[in-house]
Amino acid sequence: MILRELMIQAQAQLRAANIENPGRDVRKLAAAVLAVPAERLTLVSDSAASPEQAAQFDFYISQRLARKPVARILGHREFWGRQFEISADVLDPRGDTETIVLEALKMPAKRLLDLGTGSGVLAVTLLAEWPDSQAVASDISNAALAIAAKNADVHGVSGRLEFCCSDWLEAISGQFDLIVSNPPYIAQDELPGLSADVIRYDPKIALSPGKDGLAAYRTIAQNAKDHLLPGGRLIVEIGASQAADVKTIFTQSGYQEIASLQDLNERDRVITARMPE
Repeated sequence: MILRELMIQAQAQLRAANIENPGRDVRKLAAAVLAVPAERLTLVSDSAASPEQAAQFDFYISQRLARKPVARILGHREFWGRQFEISADVLDPRGDTETIVLEALKMPAKRLLDLGTGSGVLAVTLLAEWPDSQAVASDISNAALAIAAKNADVHGVSGRLEFCCSDWLEAISGQFDLIVSNPPYIAQDELPGLSADVIRYDPKIALSPGKDGLAAYRTIAQNAKDHLLPGGRLIVEIGASQAADVKTIFTQSGYQEIASLQDLNERDRVITARMPE
């Protein structure tokens, strides 16, 4: 069949299944099948798809109809202009997490720590932007660390990035002038309300610590003090309703200059704090 016809049919299927932005998803999947940039699809859309290409495209669409996110179908996610491999062992990074990067880049760090690194997007991105910096990336999952190591190698920062299997800061040594983290923060009673795209495919350990969703912030706030240099920064992602609670946790732990930052949708997304000088 002609590629355009396949795409039109697929878009109708996704729309009928109430999947948001069906046109965007179809373009990304079709571009992957043809191994062309999505912006070039228009130039080839009147071409005939080979039987193999049509079968691959149909398989991708069937996975999307099962609510598998496009990034998980393709095995990679774009983040801060770079492509990162993802797997079932790591959180699918969202664009909102780039808010951490935007804030971190305001002041270079010589040595940084990424807690709960997952696919490594924060540590790898910051090292790629800071060619003279060093970093430690930790995670409780060795499988996640293996994915992060692949991404570090792809983006040429593996020589400056150390990996540590650790339950938050338990196995961490040394001090840093920046600590970043996108910890699990969804409360236990919020899990049933998550979309199928999330609850079926993101590892639960990366989504929720249970109970009120604040456990990771309490642990980080208490223990990061032993690893932050005087004046060092702590930057964490939060849920949209958690700014006041996380600010209180950080205030009670003795941090200064605590502030909340909003994402592009004007929702509270990041809390920043600083160690006293």
